[in-house]
Amino acid sequence: MAAQVRALVAAKWLAEAIKKNSVGPKLRILDSSWYLPKFNRNPKEEFTQSHIPGASFFDIDECCDKSSSYDHMLPTERDFAEYVGKLGIANDTHVVVYDTSDFGAFSAPRVWWMFRLFGHSSVSVLNGGMKVWRDEGHPVTSEHRRPESAHFRAAADRSWVKTYEDVLENVINKRFQVVDARSNGRFRGTEPEPRENTEPGHIPGAINMPFPNFMQSSGLEKDPEELHRMFQEAGVDLQRPIWVTCGSGVTACHIALAAHLCGHPGVCVYDGSWSEWFDRAAPEHVISEGKGKQV
Repeated sequence: MAAQVRALVAAKWLAEAIKKNSVGPKLRILDSSWYLPKFNRNPKEEFTQSHIPGASFFDIDECCDKSSSYDHMLPTERDFAEYVGKLGIANDTHVVVYDTSDFGAFSAPRVWWMFRLFGHSSVSVLNGGMKVWRDEGHPVTSEHRRPESAHFRAAADRSWVKTYEDVLENVINKRFQVVDARSNGRFRGTEPEPRENTEPGHIPGAINMPFPNFMQSSGLEKDPEELHRMFQEAGVDLQRPIWVTCGSGVTACHIALAAHLCGHPGVCVYDGSWSEWFDRAAPEHVISEGKGKQV
């Protein structure tokens, strides 16, 4: 299973694996829930109260570069390896990630993408997350046993990570497609950003594909044919390189997952995303129908 796992696994499949006592060194489940402050939810507390049996909690605000002034920027290879090793994950472990979002997925694709960035292709997103898990009547628990630590060796493909300087250069040469996963209002500049001292708007030349649109109302991911159609209608060429962005590099990974399901596995993430761009960019590089960035 190591290098050929599906990007998505069904709740029924995971429930059967749990029934067979398969959760262990070869299969680990991670609740990777994370929410913006406006949601007024504490994912760690929610995890202690209710989670999928056998799951551990993956905190993107802990497994990150804590020296950065921007939220949950990517950790080093060493820090990632140490963090996931403590969760009982080795290089031959199949990892299944989910979150408890009402959308069906919110932050899980970010953790899926992180594992792949650090050289671990044996990772899947639980299709529909906790939303579908509960809807299908599968069990939850408050019990948690810390897994035995494992050795994980990380090997990052840093070409998948784009910096402010990379994106600024692309504004000029327009070699790569930049796709933004935020809501249309935040992208256009007509709805407020959730972070202080940040106005809405977008990077010049960016294309908007709001992340909830990749999922059905049930929470399940749309099928590849429909995803293909969405990219085509948005004007995104899946035969060309794609860089993705959002508020802080989390929901951007929904675009990476959708493109992967369409046969485009190498989507790059602008890790600083809009938080960094608005902070550092010149006013003329903040495209907005609203206030924009003042000189």
